[in-house]
Amino acid sequence: MKKFHVSWIGFVASRYVGRGRKNSPAPILAILGIATGVLALIVILAVMNGFQLGFIESILEISSYHIRLENFDMRSAGLLEQRIMKLPGIGAVVPFREFQGLARGKRGGQQAALVRGLEPDAIEKDPGFAAKLDFEEGSFDIRGDRDILLGAELARRLGVHLGDEVNIFSIPSLLAGSGGEEDAAAGFFRVRGVFRTGFYEYDLGWAYINIDSVEDISDAEPCMGIKIHDRFRDGPELERIRESVSSLAGMEEVKLSSWRDYNRAFFGALRTEKLFMFILVALIFIVVGLNIFQAQRRTVLERREEIGLLRAVGAGERAVRLIFVWDGFLIGFTGACSGLVLGLVIASNIPAFFGFLEAAVNGGIAILNFFFDLAGVGEAGEFAVFSPAVFYLKEIPSRIIAREVVLVYLFGLFSALLAAWFASGKISRTNPAEVLRYE
Repeated sequence: MKKFHVSWIGFVASRYVGRGRKNSPAPILAILGIATGVLALIVILAVMNGFQLGFIESILEISSYHIRLENFDMRSAGLLEQRIMKLPGIGAVVPFREFQGLARGKRGGQQAALVRGLEPDAIEKDPGFAAKLDFEEGSFDIRGDRDILLGAELARRLGVHLGDEVNIFSIPSLLAGSGGEEDAAAGFFRVRGVFRTGFYEYDLGWAYINIDSVEDISDAEPCMGIKIHDRFRDGPELERIRESVSSLAGMEEVKLSSWRDYNRAFFGALRTEKLFMFILVALIFIVVGLNIFQAQRRTVLERREEIGLLRAVGAGERAVRLIFVWDGFLIGFTGACSGLVLGLVIASNIPAFFGFLEAAVNGGIAILNFFFDLAGVGEAGEFAVFSPAVFYLKEIPSRIIAREVVLVYLFGLFSALLAAWFASGKISRTNPAEVLRYE
């Protein structure tokens, strides 16, 4: 086997990329294509992750918890809570009761809502829950039997503010029709706080009261919400909790369920969405790779004389082929690194990026409106990527996940590398004697 040095292979390959291929812009276009693909996909995935993880974390931190424990005696709740909190990997344990209710404001507005009874110190026990509540009015204060916290959209629908009163009915009691609204109503609750979670369904349909007040309205069974440090270890933690509490008296029929069980459909839909996004990633880079493949094949044909000369002076088939593979590597590396850096910068500053984009577009619209005024034509409205009038958000969320960024980067790099490897296969069919015979 003939020996060869990587240094001269890299030198020749860099000359091919740096000086172009007979004035062909193919290397530059390939680099731009890979850079644009990596940049776009990093930004798109960051925004998608921002929306998806925002929804997931809102559901797990506010609504469903990581593990739910049911079918236990409320009188044993304190002992049960202490037993679970001693286990490793447990972040919070919060007893609660909840029921479907009908909230009615003093001005006649009404709205169905899920009413959850919590202990007054629930916000201290569960920091994740506290981080998701943003109070517009008041604070987390349900120490009194008639205190209530309302979602901001629910308060707006009922037409109430801090200090106003609302009436709560239990929907199951109303449907039973045992005593009419007089028996189903629990009297008036006073609003002690108005909160936002960033999740419209919760802001419109959730209310919190003292857990002791639930018994006056509904016969809802007690539950216990459990937070764990790593939600993806819910299976082992669930079994550990089951073993720990099964020895307690009256806990033989206890029921434990994971967040995967009661959010299966929603999280399955998000997983399918992410899967199709990665299929799209693969298709984009397949297209880029095919373009590089065609450009490399053309280069091999155009440089037959140079290949023949290199083979004649002692370069082996493998060494000459590595010139073009190294050429593809330089294209992929340069494009992927450029897209990676720009993508991370934009994904880390999404609000500023979209603000700049909106300002640029609205500047163009303002110029058009000037000419429209001169022509007596109606003006065009302002442009917004995510208008607050349409989308329920204050700013565009973004979340960068390292393994996805690495995966996109490797897609960009190896699409060029593999394309160059397959395209340079024609070198093996190049006979130096035949090429140089006519030169």
